[in-house]
Amino acid sequence: MRERGRTRRLLGLGARTGGTLLRSRLGGEADWRALGEALFEGLSELKGPAMKLAQIMAQWDDLLPPDLADELARLQRQAEPMPWESIRRTLVEQYGELDVHFREIEPRPFASASMGQVHRAVTQDGETLVLKVQYPGLAEVLESDLAQLRRIMRLGRWLKVSRARLDALFEELAASLRSELDYHAEALALARYRQRYAHMEGLLFPEPLPELSGPRVLAMRYVAGTPLRELEEEDAAVRQRVATTLADWLTEELFTYGELHADPHAGNFAVDAEGRLVIYDLGAVVEVPETHLKATMQLLDATLAADPMAMDDALRRLGGRQGKGAPLALYRESAEAVAPLFEPGPQDFSDVRVHRRLRDLTPKVWAAMDRLQPPADVLLLSRTLNGHYWNLVRLGARLDMHARTRPLLAWARR
Repeated sequence: MRERGRTRRLLGLGARTGGTLLRSRLGGEADWRALGEALFEGLSELKGPAMKLAQIMAQWDDLLPPDLADELARLQRQAEPMPWESIRRTLVEQYGELDVHFREIEPRPFASASMGQVHRAVTQDGETLVLKVQYPGLAEVLESDLAQLRRIMRLGRWLKVSRARLDALFEELAASLRSELDYHAEALALARYRQRYAHMEGLLFPEPLPELSGPRVLAMRYVAGTPLRELEEEDAAVRQRVATTLADWLTEELFTYGELHADPHAGNFAVDAEGRLVIYDLGAVVEVPETHLKATMQLLDATLAADPMAMDDALRRLGGRQGKGAPLALYRESAEAVAPLFEPGPQDFSDVRVHRRLRDLTPKVWAAMDRLQPPADVLLLSRTLNGHYWNLVRLGARLDMHARTRPLLAWARR
């Protein structure tokens, strides 16, 4: 990851992105598809922080132009792999002679991501594993890439995003990337989650293998599965079971244990042959303070009551409001947009009418950015829940959110 011109290429992509944003801002015709293709090709090869940011952006299906969102989503499933020889050197540094431990390691990766890629392997005892291998030199270039990303992200101010919000997003991204370099912490998280959620029969986490793991290689037992993005044509009953499991797990994770799996992009999830939800990656697990949960549920309570003044009070308690003049009309429209999902009885997350209303609100949200500034310590929770909302949309979930949230709202009122 030390190739010459890395900084120049990052700045070039940033300039192209800024030019497209500026044309759109000035009322010109922006070619979002061409920009998305350029970002896919450039970031897929560069890897690291810039690619991670694009993956995060791809989760904001309701905010991005569809052509741009489609191209960025490819980074979650079609990223260009690192050459095998570079990965092999990391494996040799970890294991020494590979033949001592492995009968075979597949040179073509099982999956490629922003910070590493996964290769299937067979031990000398005949057991199939996967090896998550960190990209060579990633730790050395991380801080340099982050400095360039901070410069690029300032282009967001052309869309009336405040510097405070941009800085909050950057700090969240930087902390997430630094934590993802710690494979020991991820192995501990996998072991903890496997034990904690053993009672959930529809949920599965790969088993980490500490004896074959190290600072830049995480070994796990292989768990086959169909990626979440490929389940659209799957039997509806299977998709509903998976959606219910996902919702149950998130609720228990947050409200019982105060933790959150904070990387909700669809590439981290699959469904095995028994219909269980498989969660492959636990590189980003964060603590969520009870105060944040209560404040978030109080905002939802005010939203479902269609009370714009109470919504404004809740946002102020969250630290997400500043300046004068509450955007009360925006609050009312937001309440009307989300209310259908919380009516009594199972509601259809794939209802396009809800998506249209949320998308129609986007320019109004941008216009109110001088008054709506989500704080850094709530931004991650909001982004993650938004990402899982779209996972439920992809599954065509039908969930009774009214029944699910009633006890949580009552808890927040106490």
